[in-house]
Amino acid sequence: MTNFISVQLKKASEVDLAKPLCKFIQQSYPGGDAQAEHCRAAEELSKLRKSALGRPLDKHESALETVLRYYDQLCAIEPKFPFSENQVCVTFTWKDAFDKGSLFGGSAKLALASLGYEKTCVLFNCGALASQIAAEQNLDNDEGLKAAAKHYQFASGAFQHIKDTVLSALNREPTVDISPDTVGTLSLIMLAQAQEVFFLKATRDKMKDGIIAKLANQAADYYGDAYKQCQYKDTLPKEVFPVLAAKHCIMQANAEYHQSILAKQQKKFGEEIGRLQHAADLVKTVASRYDEYINVKDLVDKINRALTAAKKDNDFIYHDRVPDLKDLESIGKASLVKSTPVVVPLSQKFTDLFEKMVPLQVQQSVSVYNQRKADLVNRSIAQMREATNLANGVLASLNLPAAIEDVSGDTVPQSILNKSKSVIEQGGIQTVDQLIKDLPELLQRNKEILDESLRLLDEEETTDNDLRTKFKERWQRTPSNELYKPLRAEGASYHNILSKAVQADGQVKERYQAHRDTIALLCKPESELNAAIPSANPAKTLQGSEVVNVLKTLLANLDEVKKEREQLENDLKSVNFDMTSKFLTALAQDGAINEEAISVTELDRIYGSYTQKVQESLKKQEELLKNIQNAHQDFSKMKQSNNESNLREEVLKNLAVANDNFVELVANLKEGTKFYNELTEFLLKFQNKCSDIVFARKTERDELLKDLQQSIAREPSAPSIPLPTYQTTSAGGSKPAASSTPTPAPRTMVGTKPQPPARPPPPVISAASSSSSASAPSGTAAAPAAAPAAAPAPGASAPAASTAPPQAQGPPYPTYPGYPGYCPMPMPLAYNSYMYGQYNLPYAPAPVFQNPGQAPYPAPQQPGYPFPQQPFYPQQ
Repeated sequence: MTNFISVQLKKASEVDLAKPLCKFIQQSYPGGDAQAEHCRAAEELSKLRKSALGRPLDKHESALETVLRYYDQLCAIEPKFPFSENQVCVTFTWKDAFDKGSLFGGSAKLALASLGYEKTCVLFNCGALASQIAAEQNLDNDEGLKAAAKHYQFASGAFQHIKDTVLSALNREPTVDISPDTVGTLSLIMLAQAQEVFFLKATRDKMKDGIIAKLANQAADYYGDAYKQCQYKDTLPKEVFPVLAAKHCIMQANAEYHQSILAKQQKKFGEEIGRLQHAADLVKTVASRYDEYINVKDLVDKINRALTAAKKDNDFIYHDRVPDLKDLESIGKASLVKSTPVVVPLSQKFTDLFEKMVPLQVQQSVSVYNQRKADLVNRSIAQMREATNLANGVLASLNLPAAIEDVSGDTVPQSILNKSKSVIEQGGIQTVDQLIKDLPELLQRNKEILDESLRLLDEEETTDNDLRTKFKERWQRTPSNELYKPLRAEGASYHNILSKAVQADGQVKERYQAHRDTIALLCKPESELNAAIPSANPAKTLQGSEVVNVLKTLLANLDEVKKEREQLENDLKSVNFDMTSKFLTALAQDGAINEEAISVTELDRIYGSYTQKVQESLKKQEELLKNIQNAHQDFSKMKQSNNESNLREEVLKNLAVANDNFVELVANLKEGTKFYNELTEFLLKFQNKCSDIVFARKTERDELLKDLQQSIAREPSAPSIPLPTYQTTSAGGSKPAASSTPTPAPRTMVGTKPQPPARPPPPVISAASSSSSASAPSGTAAAPAAAPAAAPAPGASAPAASTAPPQAQGPPYPTYPGYPGYCPMPMPLAYNSYMYGQYNLPYAPAPVFQNPGQAPYPAPQQPGYPFPQQPFYPQQ
């Protein structure tokens, strides 16, 4: 009697997960042991998918464990990898589990670049495999019954979870097998079968009949609800419907049978007979309608024996009145099953392959924190460098410290010699020339990478637009112009960066040209440098004076401030603090990360003392410069002034400014070279992202084109031809009653199996009638054809003219594309006085034969044939 429903597995196309995941890992994580470990985990994940989906699975616990482990791993990596069409793009292709396909089109399938879609399909397979394992259990022992009930309830929970999440997990309409209606019905079927297993166990354990009746009635209710859900929907295989209808009747019959035993124990013999009669009617319906699906012979015999004995006892002994079915009390219900909720991990042996990889939300928070940290450090360093440049500019404008070192008036001051030596050690003017020469090459390389990346996007977008225009609403995928918006924005950002870099390069070159001659003078030997400086002795009388000593002290203090800044800058750059643990803790405690609050608090704690030292240094310099300027005013008033001394002082100032500009130019050019090299790495990653998504889109495009070709091949090449009148209208002129499918509601009799209408016999055309009609006068030639063949029976309504069969009947012949249609053999033509007028031809037309695969051409009207010609429908 037991015949349980199991669900077919979905079939997945092969996908290489290792390559895109490894590429993301290499782009997002620094090289080293961690990166290599994550790449090995990606390869293991790809192997796990092949084991779970790439081979036929046995109906065994170990196979289910493999699929569960893969599902758990998908849930574990979801927060760690940005699976999407424009980041980690992996297209998963799955076939419909219930679609058998067609000869030309193949089975229906759906390809999506969505990890949620992959999770949904894998969970469907978990439920399907659990239903198959449950159906294979031996229900003659307790272990088999417990295992079956456990797996059915798990399958029910899996399908219910899909019903609740599939629409949010997918960004388009799912295939029929994972649609909410289908999986909702499957969940109810699995729950009904789990309830039936508990009924079988209660029966086997010989529990009280009242309890068994309630269990059976609840199972019947589940089966009835499942049947009602899919009765008018073509979503499940057709063989499921009769099994559900039969199971509903069988469970209700069992409930009535065991309730009748309880009635007998309570000496309600009439109720006993009424319930047994209802049970007998239910199993009789199953035996007559669904015998090919479920064998109920033993149950029929058991109920009939009990009914016969009950009737006999009641007729001879009790004489109790048998109540009507509607007067019987309803049987209670007792549900012992519920859908097992999906709580990850589902596998008892699950270990996360990417356990050491932090979730994507934490990665993003760390990235934003690092950006905040970089902004803070760069802002502090920029303030200190700007202050140092300001100090150098002020000193150069005051010709310090050269003015107080220039004792003899005909030698190079020591500070100028030190500056000249520093410039020569750094390569002098040749270094600057080489750095400026390298910039255009680096810039051009970056431009070419960016242009090539955008060209890939443009070409794919053009192809997508052309196909969308061609196929219109059939081209169901995300438009490229919408999908590429983030990449376009990123490309525009890189373009703006390059434009600003070009402007900065131009400013550096202009500055270099303005100070090139003076920098070249600093690069010359001391003798040539001394010769280029005019001789004078403006400050000889001031040597050893108090104002000179004050200036020297102030300049020494300013140099000390500069050295402290250099150390402070190194300290700011060297500070490092890993925020991963902080963000992980916040995510574990709150389920979310308030990045801004956490980052601001930690940055203030870590860098608060350094920022305070920066501000103190700026204030100290401001006071020193003010004092230096005041002391220099006193110094200028006291020193001798003439044209020669003024000219010498101007040259020394220019040399000091040239030194400062050389240092700044070299720093800027080296920073620009570093910037272009780092930008090249970012642009190469951007190019890889563009090429990856374009490749994925091309693969998706090829799959979609293949599916469209298959769907076009499945479409009929000719319009649907209406059925002949004799197949849609009964002989009496009214439509036959539609075959009613059984509605297995409680205590509802299931109707008889509908039969197709009888095929009318072919008309018999005698040779005599043919010859007589052919030789009849023209005025009476049509009379025999219009006369009825036989008078209608008394009381019967005359058939309408449209009810006559349009041509002689026979077996239907298909006209599928590629197969020749049925062509009736031409009959011999006799003289017909109306043929000339009908065809407007002076001769009889020759028979025409159509090409293979084409619908037959209309044959000429045959003389003596009493019915109108079959209408011709051309095949498109």
